[in-house]
Amino acid sequence: MIPAAFEYVRADSADHAIALLGGHGDEAKLLAGGHSLLPMMKLRLAVPGVLVDVGRLSDLRYVRDAGDHVAIGALTRHRDLEVDPLLAAEVPLLAHAASHVGDPQVRHRGTIGGTLAHSDPASDLPAALLALDATLVATGAGGATREIPIGEFFTGYFESALAEDEMLTEVRVPKAAGVGWSFQKFNRRAQDWAIVGVALVHGAGRTGIGLVNMGSTPLRATAAESALSQGASLTDAAGVADEGTEPTADLNASEEYRRHLARVLVRRALEEAGART
Repeated sequence: MIPAAFEYVRADSADHAIALLGGHGDEAKLLAGGHSLLPMMKLRLAVPGVLVDVGRLSDLRYVRDAGDHVAIGALTRHRDLEVDPLLAAEVPLLAHAASHVGDPQVRHRGTIGGTLAHSDPASDLPAALLALDATLVATGAGGATREIPIGEFFTGYFESALAEDEMLTEVRVPKAAGVGWSFQKFNRRAQDWAIVGVALVHGAGRTGIGLVNMGSTPLRATAAESALSQGASLTDAAGVADEGTEPTADLNASEEYRRHLARVLVRRALEEAGART
């Protein structure tokens, strides 16, 4: 499979990349790790006229202590998240979820910003960041920035709140040390996409449950979160984990099987999170 012809430009800074986006409009796409965009181009599901390569912008590759949160540069690779000691101490759910993304080759190339901008509901990290209540920073023309709560970021199937001339530059994740957590992923084979996945933090007055592949966007299990806040048992809360979701049916699973998996995995996640507190 061969992609359609395109122009390639390597950006030498974030400002340069944003200027190129502004100049080319919807014809341009950012290229970071490439593991999401390039397969779509080969299938001609994406046909950008210009690829703006931002993969070598090292100033957007970092994990920093920022007081009450951890700041992560958008071009930080999954492998960096997986082994970073600050994340392991302060946001262990995210480090663990990163270790489940694809295979080692994918984790060495894929970036957290690319994964979020791609907005695939079957991806692991968006659900983890939903559970953690992350905030995303988008940078536009002239260096103007805006913060986007992650709950407002995913707007549709493979669609996000980023404007055409904006670039995701940073992810801010509230610290969650001492909070119970769990990441559950059910797939047919190791390294496959999740048929259903669950990312969860629970404890110390805080609950967040992110669902993988249970709708057209990454979703939170709001009914289960609400039940827990009202004192429901873990079993009862898990029993409503699929409420408000719209899972699809495909060759891997029916809609009802995905709903069943969501309930089972949320219960397992709650039990595991409880054991970690």
